[in-house]
Amino acid sequence: MKKPCAASRTVKTNRIFPIDTNSHGTMFGGKLLSYMDEIASISASRHSRANVVTASMDSVDFLTPIRLDEAVTLESYVTWVGTSSMEVFVKVIAEDLSTGKRRLANTAFLTFVAFDNDGQKQAVPGVLPESEEERMLHKTAEERASRRVERRKQSKLLADAVSMETPS
Repeated sequence: MKKPCAASRTVKTNRIFPIDTNSHGTMFGGKLLSYMDEIASISASRHSRANVVTASMDSVDFLTPIRLDEAVTLESYVTWVGTSSMEVFVKVIAEDLSTGKRRLANTAFLTFVAFDNDGQKQAVPGVLPESEEERMLHKTAEERASRRVERRKQSKLLADAVSMETPS
């Protein structure tokens, strides 16, 4: 049985404080990536109702900086599934709290794999896109999944060629 994308939709908003920023007064990229992984994992768990692990994070595009004292809202939902894997779309919206002006600051696709309590991969339900955005992302998902498979092969080849020794 398929589940609507909306069943996995998750939204989180945070204010950006000095501890969240770099020397340019903008949000640390690593902090944002952590937020993105966290929210996407909730969407994947809501969809699968299983234990999930992050398998990959696709091209994370930092479109505009997120500044000190702004709010950052992350929204995520499952857009496509394989057998045990789920593609989760995350969009990040920055908001100037003094003016209310909002802008798209970041987007990414993360892939999660579902596991049962014995640590075995678990099949997940299909996804039912309903909105125009959900249908567009679902329609283009198989191409992204194919690119991920190829990128993973290339990563394994690179891993085999890279030295594990630390220079002295």
